[in-house]
Amino acid sequence: MTARTALARLAPIVTAAALGLALSACASTGVVSTRTQGYVIPQDAIQQVRPGSSQDLVRVVLGSPQTTSVFDSETAWYYVETRVQQTAFGLTTSRERTVLAVYFDSNNRVADTAVYSLQDGRVFAIEQRRTPSFGQDQSFIQSLLNSI
Repeated sequence: MTARTALARLAPIVTAAALGLALSACASTGVVSTRTQGYVIPQDAIQQVRPGSSQDLVRVVLGSPQTTSVFDSETAWYYVETRVQQTAFGLTTSRERTVLAVYFDSNNRVADTAVYSLQDGRVFAIEQRRTPSFGQDQSFIQSLLNSI
């Protein structure tokens, strides 16, 4: 076997190895950035909100809520803090989520507070099916012919 045929046989292997090394250099080995989305919940502010406090005091200490819910005569305010990590290719993953819930009674006074984490949540599937409505599934020509 000559040196030329040996090089011809090794050329694909050397090329594959060089390509593998070049691509591994492009791989993201760590997190590029970590940031907080939503409300940043300060620990000292949570301690200031006590049962019996008014809604005005809660608004001064924590600010306006991101989400509210009303059930019967009781109200709940929610403050959501999410810490996400983004890789070099723009892939975003939630690493930590904290939800501060402030519950009010019928007199608009704090009845209770609760802090929930990512482990307290449940993942549920969103239904993708749609109910067809009249005219939605018609093509342009069908709707044109139906109008005549």
